[in-house]
Amino acid sequence: MRWRDLVAGLLLAAAAQPAVAQQSATTHRIAIFHPAIPAARIPEDTFWRPFLAELSGLGDVGGENLLVERYSAEGHHERYADLAKEIVHSNPDVIVTVSIAAVMALTAETKTIPIVASMLEDPLTAGLVTSLARPGSNLTGVSLDAGVEIWGKRLQILKEAIPTASTVAFLGLAESWEGATGHVLRDAAARLEISLIPMLMHEGTPSEIERVFVLMGQERPDAVLVSGEGDQYANRQLIVDLAEKHRLAAMYAIGDYAERGGLIAYIADFAELRRRLIDDVHQILKGAKAGDIPIYQAARFALIVNLKTANALGLTIPPGLVARADQVIE
Repeated sequence: MRWRDLVAGLLLAAAAQPAVAQQSATTHRIAIFHPAIPAARIPEDTFWRPFLAELSGLGDVGGENLLVERYSAEGHHERYADLAKEIVHSNPDVIVTVSIAAVMALTAETKTIPIVASMLEDPLTAGLVTSLARPGSNLTGVSLDAGVEIWGKRLQILKEAIPTASTVAFLGLAESWEGATGHVLRDAAARLEISLIPMLMHEGTPSEIERVFVLMGQERPDAVLVSGEGDQYANRQLIVDLAEKHRLAAMYAIGDYAERGGLIAYIADFAELRRRLIDDVHQILKGAKAGDIPIYQAARFALIVNLKTANALGLTIPPGLVARADQVIE
């Protein structure tokens, strides 16, 4: 689904706009492609609202020189290719997106339109660039992982939260488990003396998520580590609700899950990453090449602990871990 709107200053009002051909020659066009958040809700999202406002503050002002086109797959992985074709056909000045899978769909369609992406995984490991310092292609942006080793850190924190945990399920897409993420997790599990059970999906649809939770109910792991692909993110409330239903303590890679009732999240500092993305987009609109802008790897992380959920699960989170948390939900 595609929506087009001018970003009207800090208010970001979604107003009907004239055709591109009628825009001033000085107007820049950016396309936002989100795997999950409905296009109509992007201007009100807690990440994208300040993104667009801060971009306006740099001089890329809605109503004057900025047109934003919004696209969403609404959690349907199978739509990525068609949306990528549509976006590339519209020929924006910059494409902004938030997942490795979306980047792959876009780079299959264009090697010239600049792509600025926030990626959960390392784009170097994924083979999208040959260097983080100098990507050399039409892709730049930020990686939420300080290397895939961050998944080992999440598993370690989960073990700290539940010291008695001996079996942990990994809920994610098959490609994550088969790639570098799975390798790092298996090594970390061996060090922590945890038996890791892969609970893999081919896509993050509600039916697939429900199917895997039924299997988890049969395996009865002590906890679950949830990956953060865009398909799953579209159904984050369902995942949190099913974890609660099955009385599973869960660690998440995105803060929204904990804020919606998940137990723990260890996440990249989104404010920092947003500022980096904004700067990348602004540089490109001013004439810089995406391939000359280094891809930034997250260096700051935040721990969120939901004590309300811990109480509902009958868990006592160690005081030392609670004291280290950047945010405690009570």
